[in-house]
Amino acid sequence: MSYDYLFKYIIIGDTGVGKSCLLLQFTDKRFQPVHDLTIGVEFGARMVTIDARPIKLQIWDTAGQESFRSITRSYYRGAAGALLVYDITRRETFNHLASWLEDARQHANPNMSIMLIGNKCDLAHRRAVTKEEGEQFARENGLLFLEASARTAQNVEEAFIGTAGKILQNIQEGVFDVSNESSGIKVGYGRPQGASGARDGTVAQRVGCCS
Repeated sequence: MSYDYLFKYIIIGDTGVGKSCLLLQFTDKRFQPVHDLTIGVEFGARMVTIDARPIKLQIWDTAGQESFRSITRSYYRGAAGALLVYDITRRETFNHLASWLEDARQHANPNMSIMLIGNKCDLAHRRAVTKEEGEQFARENGLLFLEASARTAQNVEEAFIGTAGKILQNIQEGVFDVSNESSGIKVGYGRPQGASGARDGTVAQRVGCCS
């Protein structure tokens, strides 16, 4: 499947916030309730269409445990976008966002687009972090923001595609040097004129949940 651009993403956040579930819901349209922890880094991909342009998203799902933090850091380099995830029912995962963001800002491309996601909004009756708190943290740190549910798929498409839209906007405004692949962006080749950006039904290479 040809594409205009390939964008590399990384998903970061504490263990158990649902990073792997978000990826699986986006790539595979299903929810996996089994709580296997991600070991190191896992991978998924999918084609999307933004402004009539086919774009391939290559997504790295990272382990949240402190013991894997050094491995995770190596994946910040060369990522054009990041999803920073917390669990709205566990305040400690929200409290740790500043640490994750500091890591990202220290090790990633300074122009990386970051979407803050308050996951598990289907469990609003167990909410420990208000939506307003998430919005405020995002606003203060220049992040995009959505609350989402990997279980119901609410805002999952919007989270990944919204981040891609911001990256594309940055390309059009000359923020990224797309000839430098360390930007996390690869220009596609050989796409025939008029080719559609249909999804290619890519399968994420993992089945665990909530890492």
